[in-house]
Amino acid sequence: MAVDYLVIVVYLAGMLAMGWWGMRRARSKSEFLVAGRRLGPAMYSGTMAAIVLGGASTIGGVGLGYQYGLSGAWMVFTIGLGLLVLSVLFSARIARLKVYTVSEMLDLRYGGGRAGVVSGLVMWAYTLMLAVTSTIAYATIFDVLFDINRTLAIVLGGSIVVAYSTLGGMWSITLTDMVQFVVKTVGVLLLLLPIAVVKAGGFAEMKAQLPTDYFDPLGIGGETIFTYVLIYTFGMLIGQDIWQRVFTARSDRTAKWGGTVAGTYCLAYALAGAVIGTAAKVLYPKLGSPDDAFATIVKDELPMGVRGLVLAAALAAVMSTSSGALIACATVANNDIWSRLRGIGRSTPAGDHDEVKGNRAFILIMGVAVIGTAIAIDNVVEALTVAYNLLVGGLLVPILGGLVWKRGTVYGALASVLVGGVAVVVLMATHGILANEPVYYGLLASLAAYVIVSLATPATDAAVLAAWRERLAGRSPELASEPVPAAQ
Repeated sequence: MAVDYLVIVVYLAGMLAMGWWGMRRARSKSEFLVAGRRLGPAMYSGTMAAIVLGGASTIGGVGLGYQYGLSGAWMVFTIGLGLLVLSVLFSARIARLKVYTVSEMLDLRYGGGRAGVVSGLVMWAYTLMLAVTSTIAYATIFDVLFDINRTLAIVLGGSIVVAYSTLGGMWSITLTDMVQFVVKTVGVLLLLLPIAVVKAGGFAEMKAQLPTDYFDPLGIGGETIFTYVLIYTFGMLIGQDIWQRVFTARSDRTAKWGGTVAGTYCLAYALAGAVIGTAAKVLYPKLGSPDDAFATIVKDELPMGVRGLVLAAALAAVMSTSSGALIACATVANNDIWSRLRGIGRSTPAGDHDEVKGNRAFILIMGVAVIGTAIAIDNVVEALTVAYNLLVGGLLVPILGGLVWKRGTVYGALASVLVGGVAVVVLMATHGILANEPVYYGLLASLAAYVIVSLATPATDAAVLAAWRERLAGRSPELASEPVPAAQ
């Protein structure tokens, strides 16, 4: 294992070094939060794929393949589908807005800060829990590597992410995500996938050893697939962690086509995870938990050195999602919640360097909160389900409605968030957190409230809509303070 340890230590040291290098570039709010809005297609595609394919997509995707066969790809497949829809239909408009948070978009579209305050609280809760659940995954990986206890593993992995994220903000995260994308591609797609299939005897032997349901593309069940679409595909359309990456694109064309490449990559990654899990089922038919499939096949079947690289790939998957969720959580907490509580508002003059220090402090504070919460929480699945149910049930309709329906009003948006959010909470209490009904009926309630209240209240002021259209077209004079993008 000495070679494997060396691979991991070199990888972790490289992440910290990139954080230090990114600190030298992050000298303004724009550089710190959205990498100066100047990522080109290659870096944009790699970092976008890195953030959406986290520990759940890697370790969890293999686990679903172990449990259901090829149809276990559907969870990660719906993530890729959501990224494709976002990139093709909405990313260009989102990139042209030149904002930092989803709540700022709601303020621009509906006028005033009422919708933004409520949405900011919901989005903060979602990004916090996303960061927490990603951080908890360190316990699994470091247990395989070093056989250390859960708390120490979370502190070790979480501290590294907090360190490089705090130092350089989005620039550090972009650089580390690009490395993590390469490591995941080599470790999972080019090494683990073919080795697992060969060790299992090839596809013919896999088909001979397993039930036919394992090769049915719909074997996981239509209702499960539909729920994945509602939660993950729609969640990709509105999450702050995803939008903040769209904001880093150099141009709307980069956001559209770079995101399309990343989404297509996710589809391939989904199938790879399911195939690896299916191979693990042949090799280890009686594992205690499907989520043990990834660690087991890596520990038992891979040669020295390769094992370290594949475990680094799993670590990269967790770190990319964790760091993206952390900076999103800190950005929302500082820009959408704390500044409003202080009564500052975004029009108050402030030096860029002061804003960088403030955002850096919030990443550190949120990072400590994430590590502490990750240590305290036991049920990861329920925590993440609550976050996604509130995100989709409360925010999907007012966000997408604001982009596609000009008759939507601020009162309709507020009603949509409140009614949808309350419906989700009540239904989770009555039907159970993991039930499908909360997101189904919460989303329908949110849509009904948005349409009815919007039609029953005065239309959004014409001046607000005119300013919104100018911003969508990239012609707003407020953009003059943004740095001129340079090719990366």
